[in-house]
Amino acid sequence: MRPAPAHFTPHHTDNDAVTMPLRTDEDVVRLRKAARDYLVATGFGVLDQTKMITAASELARNTLRYGGGGEARLAKLSDGTRRGVSMSFQDEGPGIADVRLALTDGYTTGGGMGLGLSGAKRLADEFELETAPGKGTMVRIVKWKAF
Repeated sequence: MRPAPAHFTPHHTDNDAVTMPLRTDEDVVRLRKAARDYLVATGFGVLDQTKMITAASELARNTLRYGGGGEARLAKLSDGTRRGVSMSFQDEGPGIADVRLALTDGYTTGGGMGLGLSGAKRLADEFELETAPGKGTMVRIVKWKAF
């Protein structure tokens, strides 16, 4: 996975981060369970768990469908006054030619509802997307909880 870009606010990451492959639908199921475990361990309630698991599922499926597979990285975060969970999704696929269009509700190239990227952005506290045609895509979402 690529390191976070310089413009992304750095936070302390716990040593128990995990990287998981995203090659099959079964990998998406495993990711959803791991995401839930991280969120529960960090103290998030059911509503925030549901939001982030939904966002993670959408991004994992995008990684499979549009990026040809890749990997996800889950990490617990802390910045002194808050705890959080970071979820990153990386592929080496064709990239996204028009990010603005891809983040528009209802836009889809795969016949779905077109809420994957835009929905994930709304469900998370932080959203970052790096992509370039022919260079793959990295999406990172973060959810925070005050101590």
